[in-house]
Amino acid sequence: MTWNPYYRGDGVERQETRLPDPPPWRSFPRVSSAGLFQPPEGLVGAVNAALALRRPLLITGSPGTGKSTVIEQVAAELALGPVLRWHVTSRSTLGDALYHYDALGRIHAHRLQQERTRAGEPDAGTDDIAAFMTLGPLGTALLPSDRPRALLIDEIDKADLDLPGDLLDVLERGEFRIEELRREGQELAYLRMSGEDAKHPVHSGHVQCTEFPFIVMTSNGEQELPAPFLRRCLRYTMPHPTPELVREVVRRHLQLDVPESGPLADLVDDFVRRVGDGERVAIDQLLSTLHLLDGPAKMEASERSGLIGLLMKNLSGA
Repeated sequence: MTWNPYYRGDGVERQETRLPDPPPWRSFPRVSSAGLFQPPEGLVGAVNAALALRRPLLITGSPGTGKSTVIEQVAAELALGPVLRWHVTSRSTLGDALYHYDALGRIHAHRLQQERTRAGEPDAGTDDIAAFMTLGPLGTALLPSDRPRALLIDEIDKADLDLPGDLLDVLERGEFRIEELRREGQELAYLRMSGEDAKHPVHSGHVQCTEFPFIVMTSNGEQELPAPFLRRCLRYTMPHPTPELVREVVRRHLQLDVPESGPLADLVDDFVRRVGDGERVAIDQLLSTLHLLDGPAKMEASERSGLIGLLMKNLSGA
């Protein structure tokens, strides 16, 4: 069979065509890969030091090296609950990560209530400011709790230059204030938590953690972070993969033993060489390629070569 069992480019409808099963990491709902992650040398010590010192762990490395999977494994082993996630972009602000206040929604609800009141309808109690507030991932992580929550701050190096500095006080003190609640004199408000339907009481607009969250921040090394920020973190750099490590990752994710020689072994060795030469290629690119090459469709040599070129492109290029 050649590599054209699904889409053939001829415009002919084939309702009987069945797509292949997806690879494990593209099945939904997503299943945590915590049990599949293989920590490289030194990472376990760095995690334990961050846990003991109550400091964020900053992990730097190339895309696809498993930086964001670390926290899933730690949260699973220590029963820290679901991982809170803050995906940083150039537009991210500290305020967005702490809480969101829908002021326009509140104004709109107030106007609707005024119209209902003029029509003789009862007051629906829509002016409660807490109904228009949601805690962000960082704000939720800092809520009082018996055990630390787990928070991933993904790609901190994508942030505006001011964001790391804005984070310093919150990470040092483990607290923040919600000024809108304080100004309105709301002594007790129940706010929705990030990623959950549950609400948590907040007193006088003040949130103070009782257990500092376990925070993992990831960086691709695209931007230099300020020294005062780095001083408050423990830092770990993901090492370049070795052929042995890559083979173990492949075995865990694909249940595939890569032989010592042959086309699959050549692909693994080429991946390790390219990473060592400074090219930006990710382990998930290799896994996707191996998943297809080891699949039921037996491709011709030209098809295999084209597929490898498609999936193993350098991430630094277009």
